[in-house]
Amino acid sequence: MAGRGGAARPNGPAAGNKICQFKLVLLGESAVGKSSLVLRFVKGQFHEYQESTIGAAFLTQTVCLDDTTVKFEIWDTAGQERYHSLAPMYYRGAQAAIVVYDITNTEAQAYADDNSLLFMETSAKTAMNVNEIFMAIAKKLPKNEPQNAPGAPGRNRGVDLQENNPASRSQCCSN
Repeated sequence: MAGRGGAARPNGPAAGNKICQFKLVLLGESAVGKSSLVLRFVKGQFHEYQESTIGAAFLTQTVCLDDTTVKFEIWDTAGQERYHSLAPMYYRGAQAAIVVYDITNTEAQAYADDNSLLFMETSAKTAMNVNEIFMAIAKKLPKNEPQNAPGAPGRNRGVDLQENNPASRSQCCSN
């Protein structure tokens, strides 16, 4: 994917590039492919039988855009119900989130459209759109604001995943 004119590539930083670091979390139910997706992106690997994540796994990957190097700090959260209480600890302060789900849930495209969210079908098994989803996220994140240390004043607010009105929670998320 190297080249000029807006091309993005997953590799090390280029000389003279501005470096931005972003926390990204993967969220979703158990066994929907969160770990497979991030393993395909970071290591280029796919395992047919991936063990369940315990708590969360942390990986990093750097992608280079034309004049910016984006370093993702990726938190792959466990989807099992017993770990749901830990999720807020992992997604706190994240600038981006990927919600991974089983494609038999057909409401996702409409939800993404209604909420102006990026939507892309991917396959960790075939690598379809795996690099592309991370590159699309890297391009959309604001790179003109300084990235402060965690907890420092002025830190980006990140992704707000809290429900404002728990009564309005959709049925697909209540299990």
